[in-house]
Amino acid sequence: MPNFEQPIDRLGSNSIKWDTILKTYNEKELLPLWIADMDFKAPAGVLNAYQKLLDHGILGYTDTPESLYTAIINWEKEQHQLAIEKEEILFFSGVLAGITTAIQAFTKPNDTILIHDPVYPPFANIITTNRRQLVRSRLIDEDGRFVMDFADMEEKFKHQHVKVMILCNPHNPGGRVWSKEELQKLGNLCKKYDVLVLSDEIHQDLVFPPYEMTSFFKAGEDFSDFSVQFTSMTKTFNLAGIKNSVVFVKSAKLRKQLTRKQEENFQQEINTFGLVGMEAAYETGKEWLNELLPYIQSNIAYTMKFFQEHLPNVHIMSPEGTYLLWLDFSKYELSDAELEERLIHKGKVVLNTGVSYGPSGKQHMRLNVACPRATLEEGLHRIAMALK
Repeated sequence: MPNFEQPIDRLGSNSIKWDTILKTYNEKELLPLWIADMDFKAPAGVLNAYQKLLDHGILGYTDTPESLYTAIINWEKEQHQLAIEKEEILFFSGVLAGITTAIQAFTKPNDTILIHDPVYPPFANIITTNRRQLVRSRLIDEDGRFVMDFADMEEKFKHQHVKVMILCNPHNPGGRVWSKEELQKLGNLCKKYDVLVLSDEIHQDLVFPPYEMTSFFKAGEDFSDFSVQFTSMTKTFNLAGIKNSVVFVKSAKLRKQLTRKQEENFQQEINTFGLVGMEAAYETGKEWLNELLPYIQSNIAYTMKFFQEHLPNVHIMSPEGTYLLWLDFSKYELSDAELEERLIHKGKVVLNTGVSYGPSGKQHMRLNVACPRATLEEGLHRIAMALK
């Protein structure tokens, strides 16, 4: 049984989450509640698979085994009722690598790509780095949850000639698990204006009842004709460092285009640890995940209660999935620089700055609760101290 309460010292492990903050912020004894990985050990089945690999002692070139395809297909069918065939699966070193290659495959320089605001920061970076035009559609905060502004998206689809939309489902940083009805409405708009959907579904397994994950593929009968799905077990099982992801492409035409660009970039090879870890996670990790989700939910509930009691002026979105909380500090009337300054140098706690997720993220922060309760408690008290 996993022990999520056990603190694990990650300092000195070259952890981006823990080891880069001193250099980044020039402040000692900072507590990180940012970067989206978990402070929990990976599932025992994955660690055992790695130990078996190390005991064998040879780390040569590795072919992709049939058993990995089977593990992926079975996981998607059992967990998400999504039917995937072997030929519809492509491997990439990560979701962002897959999305970048898709943008190169399906668009040309100066083509327009739409993302939501706020949303995961690398989406914008990928678009601009590849010399595409970035367009944002602001999400609406409706009763403490994000909803899409379909009128705004249609206006931009039509008048800014959008070629591609990158969708984040479940949404990072707001924790929305888009409903089938919302995805249907979005998909019908995309079909009307010939917009290709790149659906980042890396958080697909981190969804809390009664909410249900709906893949964009499943939202409409023909939506797989104009969409590509990106996912990975790395977020689910805290394996981000092994760098492996899968892309599902049901359309033979889209798959041919993406495969050609993948081969041009020589991105079709996955490292041995990625292959072994993915198969072991999907084959043995379900029980671990079933214990993780209630623990994350309890941390979320604890955090919501803490803010209600100690920091009622901070508005928090209650997530339907992920382990990320979107915090609104606007009532404090601090600039983004002043807010970060207080948290870093007075509270000695590190969160992700909201403005990095888009213009609407001003005076916001993103909080990661995937850590032992003791770490979370300490971090929340530091936030309260910073705002006194």
